[in-house]
Amino acid sequence: MKVIESSLNGVKLLQPTVYGDQRGFFLESFNERSFEDLGLETKYVQDNHSLSEEAGTLRGLHYQLNPKAQLKVVRVITGAIYDVVVDLRKESSTYKQWKGYILSQYNHRMLVVPKGFAHGFCTLTRGTNVCYKVDEYYSSEHDRGIIWNDPELRIDWPVIEPILSNKDQLHPMLKDAEINFESEEVQVL
Repeated sequence: MKVIESSLNGVKLLQPTVYGDQRGFFLESFNERSFEDLGLETKYVQDNHSLSEEAGTLRGLHYQLNPKAQLKVVRVITGAIYDVVVDLRKESSTYKQWKGYILSQYNHRMLVVPKGFAHGFCTLTRGTNVCYKVDEYYSSEHDRGIIWNDPELRIDWPVIEPILSNKDQLHPMLKDAEINFESEEVQVL
């Protein structure tokens, strides 16, 4: 597995080795030893799977407060997404900065989203299936979000009028959001 560095400290793209032939392909989406070799030594406690029927569906920007913050490893099974992470760690040199990545069934890339980041994605195709591993259980008490079109962040989403859940329409702007991430507490790859 190859690691592609990001300008945001702790965010990584993982490019698995893909073995293809006339039948299709095979890849390891998770191998505990390989992840440990990359510095991703953690206990993953939950796998999540979302299906978005329509292109232009936007999910996010989500995060969980400490002490229930989550490290995520995100991958696309079918379709394609524009995946966005925002650094919410107040003492980070990249605080309030965001970065977007294309993850798809074709490039097989996985995105490592460290604790202390908001995460969201917009589907680029119909019938998009996204799976992600997390190292902390979902906690409704610690669940928070930031509105997708926050003017301070100015995220360049690939859609002007996304399909949003009721919950995602009501997230506060960053300046009003509850955030308790202070330092760059990330796992080093």
